[in-house]
Amino acid sequence: MVDTLGLVLGVAVSPASAPEREGGQMVLGRVLPGLTWLRCLWVDGGYTGEAFANWVKELRPQLKVEVVKRSDDTSGFKVLPRRWVVERTFGWLMRYRRFVRDYEITETSAEAWVPIAMIRIQLRRLA
Repeated sequence: MVDTLGLVLGVAVSPASAPEREGGQMVLGRVLPGLTWLRCLWVDGGYTGEAFANWVKELRPQLKVEVVKRSDDTSGFKVLPRRWVVERTFGWLMRYRRFVRDYEITETSAEAWVPIAMIRIQLRRLA
């Protein structure tokens, strides 16, 4: 989960066989209690449907879920609003060797390296 600047707010590592919504629920369940200021949640097409939106409403009634959908009539590559922010963050993280391959043995170890990389990114920007 990232903010509008692409800075990581929360991380959850799940098996590749887990559905996208389960991973979203896992990270939101961890992060939302601390993010009381959050008012809008932009998600991609994998989170469409009333079940996910209702689950978010149970957790935080004032949080609005907006699905960023791609248009069916466009051909080729088109930048989707707000989705590029997450993709840019993944690009920043892929500069670090540990994220290019799956070197970690445990999920907790993989989750721990994401904030470490983001700290390094932010410190290099401040320097």
